Amino acid sequence: MPRNFGLTGGIASGKSTVARIFEELGANVIDADRVGHELLRRSSRVYHQVVEHFGQEILRADGKIDRGRLGSIVFADPGRLRALNALVHPSLVARVDELAAELRARNPRAVIVVDAAIIYEAGVADRFAKILVAWCRPEQQIERLMTKTGLSHEDALRRVASQIPAEEKRRRADYVIDCSGSLEETRDQAAAIYPELQRMTETRAGK
Repeated sequence: MPRNFGLTGGIASGKSTVARIFEELGANVIDADRVGHELLRRSSRVYHQVVEHFGQEILRADGKIDRGRLGSIVFADPGRLRALNALVHPSLVARVDELAAELRARNPRAVIVVDAAIIYEAGVADRFAKILVAWCRPEQQIERLMTKTGLSHEDALRRVASQIPAEEKRRRADYVIDCSGSLEETRDQAAAIYPELQRMTETRAGK
């Protein structure tokens, strides 16, 4: 029976902010994006597979993968995005499972939240006990993404369009956190949900 909780949402929708709030409340948060960064280090098997598939053009002068350049390539071509995901996701899921198992071995009653942008897109929703979706208004999402990354409006739209629409994610979610308002409003919503995650974790730990 799945025991971890998945936190997802569109890019620049407030998901990382919600993850930090849950961490402040006592949750153990696994950042899937950070795990993905680790998998693209030069020493990893995934690094060599990605470079072999996409070519030397994605490398910086120091041999590291230029994530910005790689992103520009895959977000402009859905087929190449699928290819990248096929290379990275199996190892990513396995590593997240390892980290969760380590956390639970230290504390069987740990509330474990996996912060991952593409839970639905990757088809891994059934690996979680519950799914939480962070969202904000579409115009906010685009503005936040442009501010955060320096992308043009066109490129920001393209990246948002590469993910399942926010409305669909909200419809499929077990919990929805509206990040359109103030930080305090977002924190209040997360704080109201967290005791329920604790109760579910306690119940499963007792079985």
